[in-house]
Order: sequence, then structure tokens, then C-alpha cells
Amino acid sequence: MIVKVAKHCGFCFGVQRAIDKVEELLQNNERVYTLGELIHNKGVVNDLIERGAIPANSPENIEKGANIVVRSHGVTPSVILDCQKRGLIVHDATCPFVSKIHKIVEREAKEGKTVIIVGDANHPEVIGIRARSGKGAVVVSSKNEVLDLPHIAKAAVVAQTTISKLQFSEVILALPERVDEYVIHDTICTTTEERQREAEELAKTSNAVVVIGGQHSSNTQKLAQICRRYCENIYCIENSKAFTSILANLVIHDIISIVAGASTPKCMIVEVLTSMSELENTAIQAAEAAAAEVAKPIEPEETVQVQEPEVNAAAESEAISDDFTEAFEKTLVRIRNGQILTGTIVQITDNEVCVNIGYKSDGFIPKSEFAADTDADPAEMVQVGDEIEVEIVKVNDGEGNVLLSHKSVESKKAWERFIQAAQGESAVYDSICKEVVKGGVIASIDGIRAFVPASQVSTRYVEKLDEYVGKPMRLMVIEVDDKKKRVVASQKKVLLAEAEAKKKELWESLKAGDRINGIVRRLTDFGAFVDIGGVDGLIHVTEMAWGRVKHPSDVLKIGDQIEVLILSVDADRERVSLSYKQLQPKPWTTAAERYPVGSIVEGKVVRIVPFGAFVSLEPTIDGLIHISQVATTRIAKVEDELKVGEMVRVKVLDVNPEAKRISLSRREVLLEEMPPIEDFIMNDPELSIPEVESHERVSIPPVESATTSLADLFPKLED
Repeated sequence: MIVKVAKHCGFCFGVQRAIDKVEELLQNNERVYTLGELIHNKGVVNDLIERGAIPANSPENIEKGANIVVRSHGVTPSVILDCQKRGLIVHDATCPFVSKIHKIVEREAKEGKTVIIVGDANHPEVIGIRARSGKGAVVVSSKNEVLDLPHIAKAAVVAQTTISKLQFSEVILALPERVDEYVIHDTICTTTEERQREAEELAKTSNAVVVIGGQHSSNTQKLAQICRRYCENIYCIENSKAFTSILANLVIHDIISIVAGASTPKCMIVEVLTSMSELENTAIQAAEAAAAEVAKPIEPEETVQVQEPEVNAAAESEAISDDFTEAFEKTLVRIRNGQILTGTIVQITDNEVCVNIGYKSDGFIPKSEFAADTDADPAEMVQVGDEIEVEIVKVNDGEGNVLLSHKSVESKKAWERFIQAAQGESAVYDSICKEVVKGGVIASIDGIRAFVPASQVSTRYVEKLDEYVGKPMRLMVIEVDDKKKRVVASQKKVLLAEAEAKKKELWESLKAGDRINGIVRRLTDFGAFVDIGGVDGLIHVTEMAWGRVKHPSDVLKIGDQIEVLILSVDADRERVSLSYKQLQPKPWTTAAERYPVGSIVEGKVVRIVPFGAFVSLEPTIDGLIHISQVATTRIAKVEDELKVGEMVRVKVLDVNPEAKRISLSRREVLLEEMPPIEDFIMNDPELSIPEVESHERVSIPPVESATTSLADLFPKLED
């Protein structure tokens, strides 16, 4: 008999801290009360009561001035306030791990998030945690309870310190169905994790496991649940006295492990180990006595002389042959159905793979096993001389052949991997989608059928699941039922994890000052959101153009592919500030090219001054029409000819980009657009020019001065 004891046994840090505080007060002869039973162990609680530490469900009947110890689970703030109002001396022995959860919940609740607590709603620790979050907190303990929740926009998730990783993971995987955005705080106690991990390892290698701890201890119950997954013989006891009732059952087991909850004192573990030692010694003594009885020589009552028979050479040869056969057979392995061995492939035929397993006859595996989920030729997957693990299906198929299976071994290994994956590992498996069933698809992972719910096939809604049949899928196991041999997997989780990894990589690569290409995804009044490869950055309206922009749609449209400049990166808040205008040339830099001298352009009068009018050619470029260039005649005021807001056509006289000046002329445009003098005369019947031959000249009265007008020459034009 081999007895193994878990390293992490007995009181955890938080429980020991509470016990020490009570011990200290008792030694000083103080009046000591505890809010509820200090720990979930009746033996320890009764011992403390005998020594003067009295459990109290509420502070109502406790005399003023007494000491009251808050147990490691913690309590609600109202309870502590009530104790202080009643004049009690409060000693808060709340476990530091639990206190940390209180702070997290208070902070997240202030930020407006719904607090989701994973644990037992009736557990004292959870009641204390929930009180820190206000009225909006919810408590869930399983996937189904998550699915029953109403829609939640933002949430923060915490865990009861003593729940299992598997239970916490199950809840987390179900959250996307009901919560849009959430933050996960893994608050499971590290000591609890180590204790549960060690219990799992011991259960896998033991014939029986003894779990010591209180029946009402959440920590102890979780240990028992974990051990039951890997070992059939689990014995739960509350104290060393209860251990005597199971001693008879333990005798038959070769390897026995002992684990204990966080509320189990070490003295109790020592008592159990002492009983185990006595049991082991008794078993050894019984075995030695039985061996001595067998080895004792039997004395015959009467001595009989026996004459040896004569043997001939043939008989002697046959006897030698039988001895050789017997000796040879002793060198061979003994096999049984279900046994797993390692053999060597010695031959590959059209239908079978022959494997030497060290038995008197070789074993055979159907060749089809090696290509159940692929289109590859089985002959290419295995070669003569390869070592391979096989399971004995039949020792004798009726014709003396041993039937083997390689697929069965691989399936068992796959199940072990699936169970580990469902408990928190994030292994990704390559698989093939086989068929569409109600609610999802069936895929093959290492030869095992796995159900992929429709909601877990992709990150988007899939209307026709048939398009996935026959195609490869990359899956992550999210649920395993070993008894029903049922596997639930998700491709969505793989895609989200890859997207998250890609997103993280992108955030690390983004640097202020870099240029990057993107696609305009959304326009708002204050700017445009641009997809720069999985991350949305914001171009503020002030960074869209060098001039004033009324609305982003004046510059960009949804779907535009543009190059932007990264101004700043805040990875913690996932914000990127971008600029579009800074990669565009400044208006004045190319003003001479866009407004060449002599060209006629159109603009809006934006400002009038005594010496002229300013015309806006584009948001950041204004040109000046000097008062002398406003009209074809001399004017006293610019306002007589132009009004603010009026659109005018002007000619570019001069461009000076360095000084940011453009000189314009309205007068030149008016003169160019004015009809010739002959058109005025020909269109007025009262004005006539004598008909002359083409070679004759017409005399025009001389202009007496520079101020002579066209009307002086042709009085009729005044009309």
C-alpha cells in the first residue's frame, strides 16, 4: 500500500489569519465573538467555543465593549457599521484576497458597469462581495444561468475565491451571448488553484482518494468534485473519527491519496495519517504471515520410495522441446483485451497493417483506420519499421489472429487533451466539417465527432451552414462530457482570439508620426472613423483640411481609401488620432499652379475695406481686388459696386506664395466681356456710320482730352 499526501493541505492563509486573531484575543482573556462560525469545520468551531470564542449570527445581543472578529469570508459594510454603532470592537479578519475583490467591485460599479459574480449566491463571501456593487450586481454559477440573464452593455466579472477554474471558464465562454463588452478579473485564490491542481494529479494516479474537510466547506466540496472526475473511489470525511468507518474499504487499494480543504486543521490530517500508517502495518503483517504459511514445509506421515521410470531418447528429446517452448513462451508478453502496447510495423498489405507487439503472433490493424478523416493514402501515413501505439481489441479472432486498433489509442489521447482544453487550455485543432445537424455542424477532431453550435461557427451570422461541409475548420474545445462522449467546440473563439492577437500586434506596431493606409468607415459631426487594419482611428474635423470644414462629408465619403498620418496612440484606451490634411499640400504652396497669372477665376466677396475687397477663392486663400480694379470707371466706394457674399469673376494679376498674397482684377474681366463699339452703333438705328467703300476711311472727331468719354463722342449713347 502506498499513501500519498497533498503538499497543500490544511488552513489557507486567510483562515489561519482569522484563527490567529481569535487565539491572540483569547490569550489576553478578552470577550471574543465571531460573526458566524469562523470556519466550515465543526471540530475547530467547537474547540473555540469551549475556549470562549462564541459565534454570533448578528451583533444585536452582544454586550457593548466586546471584541467581534469578522471571519475570512468578509461581511457587508452595513454589518460592520452596525457593530461600530453598538460599541463593539471590530477586528476585520477578511482574507486579503476577498478584500481585493471588494475594491475591484466598488471601482467597476462606480464606472457604471454591471458586476457579474461567478459563485454561489448564498455563500457568505459572495453576499459580502455583492453588497459592494450596489443593486445592479448579478450572481451566476453556470452557463445556463448566464444565458438566462437580460442583455448587458458593459460588465465586470469577478469570481468567488474558492470556485474551480472549470466552472469559471464555463461562465466566461457563455458571456458573449448576453454581454456586449466585459472585463474579466480572475480572482480565484492562488492557493485554491494549487490545491485543486494537485488534487487532480493525485486522483489520476491513485486507486482511492480521501478528502478531509467540512461538509459545508465550498473549498472541500470542489476538491471532491475534481477528484471524482479521475478516480472512482472517493471517500469524504469530516474528521479523524469518521475515518475509522472507511478503513475496511481502503485495504483493497494499492495507492491511496489524501487531500484536505482550506478549513481542515493539520492536527486532523496527522491523525488520519497515523491511522493510515497503522492500517498499512497491519496489512504488511498479514501479508508476511500468509507468505510464511505458504512457505512452511509439509512433513509426510510416511516416507515412500518411488522408482524413477526409464525414458528413451525420443521422450527425452520431446521433454527438452517442451521445456524450450515453455521457456520461449515465458519471454513473450502476455496480452489482454483493452491493453495498450507499443509495437513495430512489419508489413503493410492492401487491407491491413501488420504490427509486431512481442506476442507469439502479430497483430493486425485495418488500413482504413489511418485515413478516416483525410484523403491521403494510408500507405503514405505509416511505413514499415515505424513504432506505433495500439490497443488490443481481440486476443484471438477465432483464427489465431490478434486484432488491434491504433485509432482507439489516438481517441483516448484526444479525450484527455479535450478534457484539459475544456479546463482552461486554449489548444487549437485542425478539423474537417462533416455534416450539418440541427443547431450547428459536426466536425471531426482527431477522429472524434465534435458538435459546433451555429453561433460558434463564425464571428458573423451564417445563414447557410452547408457551405462549410467538407471544408477545414480550426476549433477550440469549450465543453466535454466524458460519460456521454460529447465534445462541443468553437471556431468563433479561435477567430476572436486571432483577431485579438492581431489587434494587439497592430496596437504595438502603431507609432506616432507613421503614415498608414485606411478605409473610411463612419462619419460623424466631429470627424471620420478610419479602419487602419482592424483598429478604428479618428480624424477630427480640424484635421481633415487646411481650411474650415463644416461637415466631414464635404471632404470624405464612406468607403474612401486614404492615406493618413498617426498623430497619437493611446493603447490602454484603444484610441488613435489621425490627420488627413497634413499629408495634403498646403494651399499656398501650390497656389501659383492653381491660380496662374492671367487666368479668370470665381470667388465670393468676404470682406470690404476702404482700399478694396477681399475675395475667397477657397477656404484658406483670399485674393485682393484693389479699388482701382473693381470697376471700369473710377469709383469712390467699393460698396457702390460690390456687396459681401456676392460671387464675382476676377482675373489673377499677381501671385506671391511666400507673402500669401494674390492680386485680382474685376475691371479686366468687365473690359474683356464688354462688346466692341461697333456693336453699340449697329444695334442702334439712330446711330449710323456713312457707307464707304472698303478702301475709304471714316473720320472720327479728335479727342480733346483724356477725360473725354464715349458719350461725348456719341451723345446718343447716353440713352
